[in-house]
Amino acid sequence: MLKVTDVLIRNLSDQAKRSPRKRQNYNLHKSRGEMIQRMLNAFEPKTYARPHKHENPDKLEAFVIVRGKLLAVEYDDDGNVIDHAVLDALGPCRAVEFPPRVWHSFICLEPDSVVYELKEGPYDPVTDKTFAPWAPPEEHKDAQKFNQKILKLLELI
Repeated sequence: MLKVTDVLIRNLSDQAKRSPRKRQNYNLHKSRGEMIQRMLNAFEPKTYARPHKHENPDKLEAFVIVRGKLLAVEYDDDGNVIDHAVLDALGPCRAVEFPPRVWHSFICLEPDSVVYELKEGPYDPVTDKTFAPWAPPEEHKDAQKFNQKILKLLELI
């Protein structure tokens, strides 16, 4: 039996805090070849998850909040926000699922936020994600500005 414990979650959040990216994942699957990829992802404020989609091959992706609060955002092909949800471990929304070929991203709203992620496998780093051309790359100086623009648009700041 695989157990997701408070100790595991706390350790993962501590690693995310020390990470330059301000996030950290922990694989629960044993290999890249598994047909269901399962992991915990810890997010800290100031992390930037570049909008992306999963296609070629098509894969759905689901997220269940375990601790904290994250904003899940869905975009159209031009980068306009078309839907969003605040995932909050205290409710009322605790999970989202993105179908294949849907642009999406996350913005951390609270320290020590952790999600349980499920994605169709197998995992191939070359074809896993298509990044949005209308959003800055992860290391770009405008990455945080992108997050702030979305938060302002949705009146979350």
